[in-house]
Amino acid sequence: MDIIYSAAALRERLQREPNNVFVPTMGNLHDGHIQLIDIAKPRAACTVVSVFVNRLQFGPREDFDRYPRTLDADAARLKAAGVDVLFMPDEKAIYPERQTFVVEPSDLQYILEGAHRPGHFRGVATVVLKLFNLVMPHAAIFGKKDYQQYLVLRDMVRQFALPIEIIPAETVRAPDGLALSSRNNYLSPAERKEAPRLYGVLKKVRDDIGSGVRDFQRVDQQAMAELARNGWQPDYIAVRRQADLRQPTERDRDLVVVAAARLGRTRLIDNVEVDLRS
Repeated sequence: MDIIYSAAALRERLQREPNNVFVPTMGNLHDGHIQLIDIAKPRAACTVVSVFVNRLQFGPREDFDRYPRTLDADAARLKAAGVDVLFMPDEKAIYPERQTFVVEPSDLQYILEGAHRPGHFRGVATVVLKLFNLVMPHAAIFGKKDYQQYLVLRDMVRQFALPIEIIPAETVRAPDGLALSSRNNYLSPAERKEAPRLYGVLKKVRDDIGSGVRDFQRVDQQAMAELARNGWQPDYIAVRRQADLRQPTERDRDLVVVAAARLGRTRLIDNVEVDLRS
């Protein structure tokens, strides 16, 4: 595995790899990231992974400074997974000057996660477009745990006519159901024991919808109330359309239940898809 730190060196290395697939990460890797690599490897001769904690997607009171950085362990794990090129830039390599040109996503950036993290998706889209321009992959893999992020990047690629296939990967979970996330490291032992409740309430909403309940607002409120009774601070639980995260109509059959809630100091997100076509 080649470890590369500069944009110029990355471009030089990839000149002889016209067929590559890309997995962008912020590091502190877990089994969910390795699943993305396992999906990527059969799709191209060269698998490229980036590890970069992107300041632009963090708000002023968020966890940029304490976000876990485990570069040596990440490199070892990626080498064991068979990655060909690891791009591990510092901020100067990605932002050699103040980034005054940014990608402004659609109105999707203002709802749900975007409403609670203003500017987040602008920062995500800007850095991913920049990474795409450096790596020039024919495909990129993104986990569906960050459902809204996946849709924002899918739409960005389509609207800019980028020759890149965006491939979604299913959420990887611990045996108790908790979606794997680097931020799970923030949880205390007691919080870690409580954390799977988020997935549990989402499954209950999914089951209620599957059994015929159509008062989505009521089931959302019931789920949020259950979290609050157990010490959580929920930001939202919402039933939305899979295609665009808009409010569903009676005719919509492909739905997703998305959620974000804080447990102690840790903010967790999760989702479950609902298929009403059968």
